[in-house]
Amino acid sequence: MTNELKRTPLFDEYAKYGGKTIDFGGWELPVQFTSIKEEHDAVRNRAGLFDVSHMGEILVTGPEALDFLQNLLSNDISKIATGQAQYNAMCYENGGVVDDLLTYKLADNHYLLCVNAANIEKDYDWMMENQHQYDVTIDNQSDAYAQIALQGPLAEELLQSLTATDLSAIKYFRFQEDVEIAGHKALVSRSGYTGEDGFELYGAPADIKALWDIILEAGKDKGVVPAGLGCRDTLRFEAGLPLYGQELSATISPLEAGIGFAVKLNKDDFIGHEALTEQKEHGLARKIVGIEMIDKGIPRHGYKVFKDGQEIGEVTTGTQLPSSKRNVGNALIDSQFATIGTELEIEIRGKHLKVVTVETPFYKRSK
Repeated sequence: MTNELKRTPLFDEYAKYGGKTIDFGGWELPVQFTSIKEEHDAVRNRAGLFDVSHMGEILVTGPEALDFLQNLLSNDISKIATGQAQYNAMCYENGGVVDDLLTYKLADNHYLLCVNAANIEKDYDWMMENQHQYDVTIDNQSDAYAQIALQGPLAEELLQSLTATDLSAIKYFRFQEDVEIAGHKALVSRSGYTGEDGFELYGAPADIKALWDIILEAGKDKGVVPAGLGCRDTLRFEAGLPLYGQELSATISPLEAGIGFAVKLNKDDFIGHEALTEQKEHGLARKIVGIEMIDKGIPRHGYKVFKDGQEIGEVTTGTQLPSSKRNVGNALIDSQFATIGTELEIEIRGKHLKVVTVETPFYKRSK
């Protein structure tokens, strides 16, 4: 592995826990520590701790920060209060997606955007390009932050044992700044990318690096483990959460990807508004559906989907679910074939194998 890959401040921790690293969008990150299945099960049943310091953080401040973000993003930023987070798509004029991201309102006209690691430079450039006459400062603060995510049913109990702050008061998609955890400060957000309850902790690299060890030590007897990108992907997929570059891209709109809840066409104009309004009014030509193998095989990203020999789309994500062993995927296909229970074929190594469209998500946690 070359030294050109970027590393997070927690890189030296991986080897301590047996982490196996891969190149993920130019970052050297752990794909697993023990096994994807074990880590997946730990997050579903206990808790897992992820290093997500590769994610980007961009601060948007200034008298017109709200107006700027309303024009830039698909959701209605005016609806969030200080201490609240919101999921958003940032779109091109044609309705394709620049990135999907979380917007944190730190104060009036003071926002923190958490963006996908592979898109940091692209997102920042797009924001600068669309700054126009808005009186805002756009500051890429990614190197000033590290970030870890504690996810799973034991997340609150474990984190609460390390802080005097009442974590039950931080509701879903809310956050609190300057929370002291075992003597270290972090912004604590109740959100996540696994389908489980959990928290993301943002802070200075030295603080977050210390908290990584402290949390794993505190959770050791409860079966809390470090978790890698492998199970992060199976968990988010099972829970029906999209991944940029697969379910979302410059050529796949948020409506086609099934995240229409984050697109508010009734707010003032925003970049991509016209294209998305047209898509909605004329009906979507294609959409993402769940598929399950009837024949033997595992669907994989990029495999072509057919109906009666005619190509109608492709697989965006596919895997064997670690818990149930079902061979399933998501596919972006012509809408006319998207009804649940429709039999289709996918091409695997030159053969057309049968699949059926099924309901998603594949997993929902019981409250």
